[in-house]
Formats: sequence, structure tokens, C-alpha cells
Amino acid sequence: MGHILAIESSCDETACAVVGCEGGFTVKSNVIASQIQLHQIFGGVVPEIASRKHIESISFVVEQALDEAGVDFGDISAIAVTYAPGLVGSLLVGVNYAKALAFALKKPLLAVHHIEAHIAANYVSSPGLAPPFVCLVASGGHCTVAHVRDWAKFSVLAKTRDDAPGEAFDKIARVLGLGYPGGPAIQESAKKGDSNAFAFPRVHFEDSFDFSFSGVKTSVINMLHNLKQKNEEIPVSDIAASFQQAVCGVLAERLIECALSVGVKNIALAGGVASNALLRQMTKSMAEANSLGFYCPEPVLCTDNAVMVAARGYFDLEARKTAGYDLNAAATRDLGDF
Repeated sequence: MGHILAIESSCDETACAVVGCEGGFTVKSNVIASQIQLHQIFGGVVPEIASRKHIESISFVVEQALDEAGVDFGDISAIAVTYAPGLVGSLLVGVNYAKALAFALKKPLLAVHHIEAHIAANYVSSPGLAPPFVCLVASGGHCTVAHVRDWAKFSVLAKTRDDAPGEAFDKIARVLGLGYPGGPAIQESAKKGDSNAFAFPRVHFEDSFDFSFSGVKTSVINMLHNLKQKNEEIPVSDIAASFQQAVCGVLAERLIECALSVGVKNIALAGGVASNALLRQMTKSMAEANSLGFYCPEPVLCTDNAVMVAARGYFDLEARKTAGYDLNAAATRDLGDF
């Protein structure tokens, strides 16, 4: 089947990868142009700035990916691109570039759902993993537990009713003065803290496996306000550790509950928050206690990248499910809805 050239631009990373798809996935190149420094001053991603930077970067990123892979456009079998969900301005840059490239090269165009791509990253890191299994996708903008029934068939078992865990990490890191992005900052500070110092709330619903992180976020912020009003010292590392423990505990517990509810034998993590060492450790431990296999991509494939886009696109290419030149970006789109 040759090589898939994949493009990812759903948020603030402009990424391109070339992946060989014969006899398994072979990553020939994985280029990621990060915008973290641009957005740090704002404490989060500014959509307009992100879109403009994608326009500046995308041609260079694609050229670099081809160079590092040691291939040219003639070696490419298909073009895969993230079309949803995400920041629509950012997505449009990648989608329009991919459509133009596919048209000029007369190659198949593959429309890839961002969350499905994160799940597919596991196939690159763990070639032995195959459906059915249950996967938690946790990131700055998403929190979904998906039942992966087949390579391209998904059912949502749980989702967040308000904030995504990555967004909560960013917010708490900001109020604690730890900087952006929040996930790595919280994790680093938590190493010096006591995770049992504070009992932050963990929301459970009686009739659903859904998540809610607004409560734990508000609890931390209110406690900080009270400490400041009393002129008391703020135990930053203890708060970071306790907050991280609460969020990761809920994520891991809920994933296990979902897996047991549908009777699968394997579970997986995906998304930027899956890079968190505590979440990986807690989930692995709970999986072993419940006789479940545990899978998780290496950290570089957890954060937004184009390798995962190629991996997900491969299954559509194999099924001859291609997109037309009328493909458009979408800010929101349910799993499997294309």
C-alpha cells in the first residue's frame, strides 16, 4: 500500500508524518511544529494566532517530513488529514492544504476524526493490539471513553459533561502560578507534594459513566481564595499533587468501569493527558487488578501528531472509504459520524 502522508492541525501543533503501511506501520518521519511559546503569555491557545501560524508553517513541515522520510510525492499512496473536531480555523488550514495536495497528485484523500486518530496511535506503539477494547481519550479539549468495536467502529461509553481534564490542568496550573502548558507543570510540581494533603471532590453519576471536572477545579480555586484572604502560605506542590491524584483517579476508575461493563479484555489510553505518569501508573495497576491488558502509546504519540492520523487513515484506505474535494472542517463531530 506504500506510504501515507498525514497532516494534523486541529489545535496548536502543525504536524506532518510519512508512515509506511506494508506489513504494519513504519514511521518514516514525524514532524511537529509546536506553538507553545506563542501561547504561553496568554495561558492557553488563542485560535486566531494558532490559525495564522499554521498557514506559515504547513508547507515547511510537509517538506521536512518528506525529506526526513527519504521519499518524494511519487512515493505517496494517499493523503490523510484531520478534519474534526478542533479549532475550525486551524483545521481549515490542514484540510485545504491536504485537498490541494490530493488533487494535484491525484491521490486518495482520507478524512480523519481527531479522537479516532488518538485511539489509532496505540496500533503504532502496540502492533499486537486489536479490537475490541475500550480506550480513554483525554486531552486539553476532549475526554471520551470509547468502545472500539472494530477498526473503524466506535461507541461512546462516557464523556465529560463540562471541562476536559487537560483544560482543568491548564486552569489550575495558571492559578497556582506554574505556567503553561498545565499538565507537565502540575506533574512536575506534584513530585514535591503530598497527594493526600487535600481531599478534592470526585464526581460520580448514578446513571452514567460520564465525567465532570468543573467541581474539582472550582474547589481548588475556592481554597486558594480562602488561603489568600487569610494571608496563609499556599502549599503549591501539595495542592498540585492532590489535584492530580483526584483527576487521574477518576479517569482510571471510570475507564475500568466502562471496560468491565462491556466485557472487553483490553484497555488503552490516548490523548495528551495520557502522557501523565501518574495516570499511566494508576491505570496499569487497576488493569492488572482486574485481569485486563493495558496499552498506551509512547508520550510523543499521545500529544497531537500526524502519525496517529496516518494510522487511522490506513483503515479507511483499506476499505476504499475516501473523501471528496468538498470535505470541510468541523469544530464538533461525534465518533464515527462521517
